[in-house]
Order: sequence, then C-alpha cells, then structure tokens
Amino acid sequence: MQILRTLQQNARLTTKELASRVSLSSTPVFERLRRLENNGYIKKYIAVLDAEKLNQGFIVFCNIKMSRLSRDIAQDFTQIIRNIPEVTECYNISGRFDFLLKIHAPNMKYYQEFVLNVLGTIENLGSLESTFVMDEIKHDYGIHI
Repeated sequence: MQILRTLQQNARLTTKELASRVSLSSTPVFERLRRLENNGYIKKYIAVLDAEKLNQGFIVFCNIKMSRLSRDIAQDFTQIIRNIPEVTECYNISGRFDFLLKIHAPNMKYYQEFVLNVLGTIENLGSLESTFVMDEIKHDYGIHI
C-alpha cells in the first residue's frame, strides 16, 4: 500500500527513490512493483496535463438519456463514445439518465458544434442535459487507500 500511495503522488520516481520513500531496498520494491502491474493494480502511468494551457479548459458534464436501451444499443453507444477524444470520462449511471460524460472543449461555441455534429448524430440518443463547470474545487487523481 505504501508503494501505491507513493506512486499516486509521483509516478516518475526511480525504483531507488521509491525504495527510499517506503523504507525498503530496491530489489523487493522492483519485484512488488512488477507484481502490482502484472496483477492490474497499476493500470498505466500518465502525465497529467493542464487543460487551460492546452485550450481545453471548458469542461462540461453531459447527462445522456437514450430513446430506448438494450444491450446492443448500450454497447454501440459505449464504442462510439470511446472513439470521441473530447469525451474524457464516461459512466453508465442509474436514475433519470443512462450515461454521464465529461467533455473537454476550448469554448462554448465549440461545445455547441460538438453537440450538434457529434453527439447529435448518435443513433438512439434521446436527450441530453449539459452542466458547465464554472470552477474546479477539488480534483484528485488518486484513490484513497
């Protein structure tokens, strides 16, 4: 758990640096790290980018209601969504809506065109409701362990 907590803070640590921070030698840390990767506890290593600096700081949470829903329709929808780069997260949810999307865009005009020309072309999409982020209060990338 110490290895995972430490990596969530800085995944660029060398094995030697990681070992020092968890008070172990490099060999057991290297072996445990490989086991954690092989067993799927660590999915991947990424760089966290600044969306504002990349002109992608307009964030929208978009609730999607399908006009009808079946296993095939849900599978088709999720495959389409996986291939849309503006959608950075997608969840199948319960309640009034079927899916929740997190979308990054440069501005409102871009998002409007995105709704009309991308989301609006998805078969069986019944309705959507957009919520625009005014300020990000907390965004943790790690998992509390």
